[in-house]
Amino acid sequence: MRRYQDIYPSAPILMSDGSVRPSAAELLSLEYFEAEPASMPHEVFSQHHILINLKAEPHRVENWRGEEHRDFTFRKNEVIVTPSGIKSGWRWHEHSRCIVITLDPAMLEAFTQNELGKVLTHQQLVDTPQFEDADLTAAATMLYEALRQSSSGSQIMFESLARIFLVKLVERYGDEQSEELAFSRAFTPAHYKRVLDFVSQRFGDAISIEDIAREAGLSASHFTRLFKRTVGDTPHQFLMRYRVEQAAKMLADKSKAAIEVAHACGFSDQPHMSRVFKQYRGETPSAWQRRHA
Repeated sequence: MRRYQDIYPSAPILMSDGSVRPSAAELLSLEYFEAEPASMPHEVFSQHHILINLKAEPHRVENWRGEEHRDFTFRKNEVIVTPSGIKSGWRWHEHSRCIVITLDPAMLEAFTQNELGKVLTHQQLVDTPQFEDADLTAAATMLYEALRQSSSGSQIMFESLARIFLVKLVERYGDEQSEELAFSRAFTPAHYKRVLDFVSQRFGDAISIEDIAREAGLSASHFTRLFKRTVGDTPHQFLMRYRVEQAAKMLADKSKAAIEVAHACGFSDQPHMSRVFKQYRGETPSAWQRRHA
């Protein structure tokens, strides 16, 4: 069975395959496409596909979805869901700009049940083929930006935003609106962006959870619950993971002493960095440096 990406009218300008951590790739894959007016053949796919329109100007699109033919105006912030197992075809009448999120059904089911305690059925994905959701679009756009930047911390940013995107998607399609999902809705991509910007600028300082929560505009206890539920890590775990990522990059320069890297990355001393580094990387800083310097 061919993949959706195999029949798109043009090659993706940007794609996550091969450029993100395996733990992020297990959540979803992302491609960004731009294409001139064209058609796509009718195919059945084994993955779910989420199309997010980034084009500001409304434009005409035709979509064949099972036995249904839809001829409509595609507007910015509109999202189209094509579940696995449904024959789908497209005709774009104007230049398109789309993010395509691909989800493995088994992986999505595991995430939904294990992480959120929810059930997401195939039929639920079928029932709402198209909707407007600026929040979900914002999460997808930030995923795209994290992939495009390839900057310091972008790997952590992509994985965390992938989780945020999935939480937002399940909010829309979950079997019922639980207290937990309603709670998670309060943590938006904008909150996460403020947190990431703050951490990326201050990770070498002695910052507290209260400092990070204040930057997000939330109380420390409320922020911690929201962050853990939506991102998967506690704020402290996220900060430590970010510091380890930066330390690994600095250690690639053999001229930098380990104690210098430890202080630059906000660890209290070299042994502290070694303990945390091994916890998150499975090896000591010196072992990592020997392999990568």
